[in-house]
Amino acid sequence: MISGVPDTTGQTASSSPKGLRRFSKLTCFSTLFLIFAGGMVTSTGSGLAVPDWPLSYGTLFPPMVGGIFYEHGHRMVATTVGSLVLCLTIWLGIKEKRRWVRRLGIAALAAVVFQGILGGLTVLFFLPTPVSVAHAVLAQTFFVITIIIAYSLSLERQRREFKPAIGHRGLIKITVVLGALIYIQLILGALMRHTASGLAIPDFPRMGGYWVPPFNDTMLTYINDWRFERDLPMVNISQVVIHCVHRVGALFIAVTAVLLDAVALRERITDKAIVRTIWMLNALVVGQLCLGVLTVLSEKSPHITSTHVMTGAATLGVVVLLILRLAPLSWNKFKSTIFLKP
Repeated sequence: MISGVPDTTGQTASSSPKGLRRFSKLTCFSTLFLIFAGGMVTSTGSGLAVPDWPLSYGTLFPPMVGGIFYEHGHRMVATTVGSLVLCLTIWLGIKEKRRWVRRLGIAALAAVVFQGILGGLTVLFFLPTPVSVAHAVLAQTFFVITIIIAYSLSLERQRREFKPAIGHRGLIKITVVLGALIYIQLILGALMRHTASGLAIPDFPRMGGYWVPPFNDTMLTYINDWRFERDLPMVNISQVVIHCVHRVGALFIAVTAVLLDAVALRERITDKAIVRTIWMLNALVVGQLCLGVLTVLSEKSPHITSTHVMTGAATLGVVVLLILRLAPLSWNKFKSTIFLKP
């Protein structure tokens, strides 16, 4: 569910206690930090620093040294977020009268439980690529759910229930397209990270020494010579293609973001919250592109790479927030806005 469906009981966000609203936002930001912590595990190669699960070396608190710090630290942050979501779900069940919001809370709880299971499977089965990628993508999806919950409880949404619909059909459509592209890009990024393709193309702005990569033996030799000098394992063409597709995806996102700005100017957006969100989105897209470049040029510095992962999630989150602020509150009206001609 992207935009809120009005509750048949007439209950609105005005019934949401201030503490619940703040707690939902805390859950959002905690999830974003969890994504950063997960990024640090992968970036430091610490995914198997703790070989057992659910315990860590048979204990709850192993010595926090080396890769154990990142892996067990990630587990502790994940446990904290899981506890927050459990409390949020119970709180929603007690205080929230809108059934669809309560269901979102249950969905968030189910997602975080399944996410924990996937995390355990990545360890027990020695980081299989499909499970690791699913673990990364579910984290982004769970983050989106927390944002929708927080917005559904907000005073902003409550006020919109007593205002006419905003309109801006064209802007809503281009924002949904951008959101879909970013989500696909995050999947590609997860695939790139968990197939060791992050430096499969080690140069920028060229790719393997070419402006237009031919994906031939000459290009692969150029790349593997560079990697050999740095004592890195050789890569194959498949890894090079995955990396290249991720770069092309970034280009598509940048172009779509520019188109979104053009549509916003054409439609003369005056709502201050929407304008601020668009500016925030622009800043994140530019920052994310720069972080992507720095990830390559720094030869995958763990902090830069993990910040790149977290900023990607934040960019998706801001796009979702923009959709929520633009879209009609009725799910059916939202669908007609997207799929039906004006």
